[in-house]
Amino acid sequence: MKTIIVIGGSKGIGNAVVIALLSSHKVINISRTEPEVTHENLTHYQCDVLNDELPDLEATDGLVYCPGSINLKPINRLSIDDFKSDFEINVLGAVKAVQKYLAILKNGDKPSILLFSTVASKLGMPFHASVAASKSAVEGLTKSLGAELAPTIRVNAIAPTVTNTDLASKLLRNDRMIENMNERHPLKKYLEPQEVADMATFLLSDKAASLSGQIFEMDCGIVSFKL
Repeated sequence: MKTIIVIGGSKGIGNAVVIALLSSHKVINISRTEPEVTHENLTHYQCDVLNDELPDLEATDGLVYCPGSINLKPINRLSIDDFKSDFEINVLGAVKAVQKYLAILKNGDKPSILLFSTVASKLGMPFHASVAASKSAVEGLTKSLGAELAPTIRVNAIAPTVTNTDLASKLLRNDRMIENMNERHPLKKYLEPQEVADMATFLLSDKAASLSGQIFEMDCGIVSFKL
């Protein structure tokens, strides 16, 4: 049974990843709040990844970094501190986690790292300047680390479109907004967290042994198609 570290697994996509892994993996969740789910395979460490020291761990076969932000404002209303905050959450937190656990990852069983980007890194969207900039850095980090750590550790990222989580609740706060969001996507839907978790589980598994340095756009067609 493999051991996977999930950072930010108490809510949203991270929580869905934790739940998806629990039946067949030992999961170490590191987040500010404890997940509502309990399981014999789950260990929780309370920690703010940006401000606290990450816990010392003995072994792992995978690392998933889930924290993110959706800070949508016109460019003239985005402060430099907004850009710094988004970069810290999305990029520097991931770097801190990778550096902390790299040694034990190298000793893992076919180890892998999974990060998260956004479709806004590929598709220009108004008001996304800060989050798109930081997530684009995540994509660069994914490819660079994938090259640096090959062949020992695989590194991939998922770039989801809008996903039905608390983080995206402002984009889905009424029936009209939900209908408009569905219509924007060629597949006439947006994502549920479980769908992203299924992809995450696959990328962490040995079935994805030939995949590294890749950005997987779970876009419901919005980046890939123009209909």
